[in-house]
Amino acid sequence: MALNRLDLNLLHVFDTIYREGSLTRAAKALHLTQPAVSHSLSRLRDHFDDPLFTRQGNQMVPTPLARRFLESMRPGLTQIQGAVNQFHAFDPATQRKTYSLGLRDILESTFLPRLMKRLDAYPELEIVSQRTARRDMETQLAAGKLDFSVDVLLPVSNQTAHELLRRDRLVVLARDGHSLTAKTMDMEGYLSAKHILVSSRTEGPGIEDFELSRLGVQRSIRLRCQHYYAACRVVEDTDLLLTMPEAYARIIAERANIRIMDPPVDLPSIDVHLYWHKAYEREPALIWFREQLKAVS
Repeated sequence: MALNRLDLNLLHVFDTIYREGSLTRAAKALHLTQPAVSHSLSRLRDHFDDPLFTRQGNQMVPTPLARRFLESMRPGLTQIQGAVNQFHAFDPATQRKTYSLGLRDILESTFLPRLMKRLDAYPELEIVSQRTARRDMETQLAAGKLDFSVDVLLPVSNQTAHELLRRDRLVVLARDGHSLTAKTMDMEGYLSAKHILVSSRTEGPGIEDFELSRLGVQRSIRLRCQHYYAACRVVEDTDLLLTMPEAYARIIAERANIRIMDPPVDLPSIDVHLYWHKAYEREPALIWFREQLKAVS
């Protein structure tokens, strides 16, 4: 397996197939025909005497040897790419680029409208927003399947960089005409009402409940659901209260008969962070996009 017998361009093809999980998508990303990508993969298979990727449904799944090779090869390939990128500036007005962005549903609603408006002048750019399990976020960033992820503060390794984008305070929502909207929300009124808790978990307290517990009080949860939009629809037609992040609450309130009120006590804010892998942070296209994300936060 002498290096002088291996075309270094094949390593880029290998990395792209691994990242895209599909010959068709890899060909599109590389601006090559699918037969050309298939031919490159055939040469790699001959070189390593291993299938490298096997088809499972619509996915090309890497073999154990391919996974081991990627772990050893990617840092070097990234270093080479970084050296090349230093001499090639990114022009978003003329260059085609697809960005993969990890966003949960509530953050899609607050980030994407402003982001796409800001990118309106760059028609060659494509944005792919996807929901990724938090336990997989770092792996996806390291593999290049995600360029960035936006989420709450999470424990990450020293290979993943992050910075605070914004602090989102919690507010209380009630239907227009609710008896508690006639005056400033106090603790007595807040605790006398029934509440909605939005969580992907089936049990356990919300962030606001920890603060209430610290004060020695507890609210009554009538409904536990998974999505803020559904919860807001319930609020609009019932006397239930909903405590949620302000940024998304104001988007919903523009199109619903809902009032936004301050909570009766200061509640912890939700810190929203931007995450990326340090191996790619010097790429001009990613540096530029990171600035766009910060600008719309």
